[in-house]
Amino acid sequence: MAGFHWRKTAIAGMAMLATISPLRAAPEETPMSSDPELVQGSHDLSTRLTVPVTINGGGPYSFVVDTAAERTVISRELADRLALTAGSSVTVLSISGYDQIDTAIVPKLQLTPTRSRMTDVEAPMMKESNLGASGLLGIDSLQSKRVVIDFKAMRMSIVDATTQSAYNGDIVVTARSKYGQLILVDASADGQKVNVIIDTGSQVSIGNPALHARLMARRRLGPVTPITIMSVTGGQMPADYSSIAHMRIGGVQLNGMPVAFTDAEIFHKLGLTDKPALLLGMDVLRNFSRVSVDFANRSVRFLLPGEAFQQAPMVASVDRPKAG
Repeated sequence: MAGFHWRKTAIAGMAMLATISPLRAAPEETPMSSDPELVQGSHDLSTRLTVPVTINGGGPYSFVVDTAAERTVISRELADRLALTAGSSVTVLSISGYDQIDTAIVPKLQLTPTRSRMTDVEAPMMKESNLGASGLLGIDSLQSKRVVIDFKAMRMSIVDATTQSAYNGDIVVTARSKYGQLILVDASADGQKVNVIIDTGSQVSIGNPALHARLMARRRLGPVTPITIMSVTGGQMPADYSSIAHMRIGGVQLNGMPVAFTDAEIFHKLGLTDKPALLLGMDVLRNFSRVSVDFANRSVRFLLPGEAFQQAPMVASVDRPKAG
């Protein structure tokens, strides 16, 4: 696991996902970019990116962008400060299962400085200390968008998928969509086919029991450290923290990839209970220079090399056909 520094402590998690570092609330006031198509990102201690949004014209407030979360979420503290109308109780999926969560009605939520907006959002309310921000943008707000994360510049752009962008040297991996989630099917872990979900809301990558069993049977896992994953709802899940020697995603090879194995409910919902599957978190994504998640066109683009955050990346290479 060269290049990764982990704490052997309990893991605190977001909606369906996890982070290893302690969480801290992101500041409410975020400088606004002058580019109408770009949203300037910042990163907190768990290296999750936040973007500025306005609510009813006020703010901006820092929201985490989570490409694996179903719904847009607002912190309970911000909802109280804005005196938002209470909504109904809804069922929310977290890393530890399903929970009933109170909601607040957000009349108008706009991604600044773009014109993208949502109205009358029934947003589940969660503690700001657990979110690490004032809220969370889920896939309900990203379905017609392309999310581009430039780790070197720490800049995030969220644009309409029809917007033309120049991509030089990117490796394109196509995906299928289920319940709005993008699932990459051209991937393998030490030769074992695996379904991969891009998860920008999680610092740690999470594998399901089916993948764990296949790799264990072939003795293809590294040393295991027991850890605990705690969801935003307070539920806890045990996990085995280990590494995969050789992970391939499309034309990209990643060596020594860290992963926490646990029976997260999202795998069941996506019909991946018996199929090897993996939530690809920021611990892996940040080793690329740029990652683009295109929901409308069902594709993900990766740009090598991974020098983000000025730390030694995993060994990454492009698979190329051999001559002759």
